[in-house]
Amino acid sequence: AVLDAGIGPYQGKGTGEHGLFRGLKACFVAGDVMLADSYYCSYFLIADLLRRGVDVLFEQHGARSTDFRRGERLGVRDHLVQWPKSARPAWMSAEEYRGYPDEIKVREVKVGKKVLVSTFLSPRKMPKAELGKLYWQRWNVELDLRNIKTTLGMDTLRCKTPQMCEKEFWAYLLAYNLIRLLMAGAALQADVLPRQLSFKHTLQIWVAWSRRQFLSGSGEDTAALFVLIAQIRVADRPGRIEPRAVKRRPKPFPRLDRPRQQARMEIEKYGHAKKLRA
Repeated sequence: AVLDAGIGPYQGKGTGEHGLFRGLKACFVAGDVMLADSYYCSYFLIADLLRRGVDVLFEQHGARSTDFRRGERLGVRDHLVQWPKSARPAWMSAEEYRGYPDEIKVREVKVGKKVLVSTFLSPRKMPKAELGKLYWQRWNVELDLRNIKTTLGMDTLRCKTPQMCEKEFWAYLLAYNLIRLLMAGAALQADVLPRQLSFKHTLQIWVAWSRRQFLSGSGEDTAALFVLIAQIRVADRPGRIEPRAVKRRPKPFPRLDRPRQQARMEIEKYGHAKKLRA
């Protein structure tokens, strides 16, 4: 489910992901775990989350070099290191900067081809292999964003004013959470995990169900709806790699290089070209 979201100007200072995320840190409580890509792997963000009792698991930032010969060795390409406090960024006051510790202890571990940074310091409580499995669950975030933007259709906001676009944005997130609520109820009834159910299938079932006004609010109707939602299961496909590209599918028709009316007159007189006829 989406607990909160950040909205800001489309350009200027404080409009990046880090700036928007600083306004969402209050959503985290002690015991939570944050999974994120390398963009979020920064000293100040990790220090802020440690204050709240939140553990992190990030991919190592490309600007940092990892030398497994240093620090406290825990295993093969697995060690504990001390990160010194970074230089004060322009957006941070001097008083706030002094409130951060001079260094923080993190765990760096290489799983596959990725170097992961975590605050799970004990290799017994969190083995190296478990860290890798946990990080691969971050792919679910990308799938959730696809569901919001593509499946629900939020990739293009249709309102004309900023105020209405903001309302449209929150309406999409509300609809997303409602679909997730249906999936949670269906998963509970079918004794499966909500991640094993299809978001798009649930959306299609709900749209068809609500249009025909089948749902009367009774327990039997709700149970029947949950049965339909739980019919299709999503397979576990770890380590998926998809190219960030689209196929160019050539069309059998040439480009229209003359006025449409002229083309119509030629078709009436000579017919369609032979190579274009079915």
